[in-house]
Amino acid sequence: MPIAAVIEEKVFCIHGGLSPLLEDLSQIENLRRPLQIPPRGMLIDFLWSDPDADVRGWAESDRGISYNFGADVLKSFLRKYKFDLLVRAHQVVEAGYELFADRQLVTLFSAPNYCGEFDNAGAIMVVESDLRCRFLIIAPRLKNGFHYSYDGRPKTPVFD
Repeated sequence: MPIAAVIEEKVFCIHGGLSPLLEDLSQIENLRRPLQIPPRGMLIDFLWSDPDADVRGWAESDRGISYNFGADVLKSFLRKYKFDLLVRAHQVVEAGYELFADRQLVTLFSAPNYCGEFDNAGAIMVVESDLRCRFLIIAPRLKNGFHYSYDGRPKTPVFD
């Protein structure tokens, strides 16, 4: 699988996030595969780093691996490479997607009811030919609930 992808030279896609060690996109292109994932370094950052609204620059991650990066880091990266948007995954988000830094980053999570532990929705992002993005939401299944109907109205979920 690719480490990263670029859509129409404007949308940068990566599993986790950015790395303070990334100086040029050719570093991603030059990664030789197959490869082992090291405990530290640029590759682990691409898989594990997360955006954080409370961080300016870089900060150690609460996950105990890689970093959190601020909106300033994201905006600098996008400006440097002339991207409009960074798309990433790797974090459960309740609505299936979550926007960050003035809509310049979107976190997508496509697994509803992740691991049976969360009541999160999943989402799929569709990139239109004009590069506008829209989201298809995958609703979570009800847990500990049932459906009922009253007076011909559509079924309504009921939770404990």
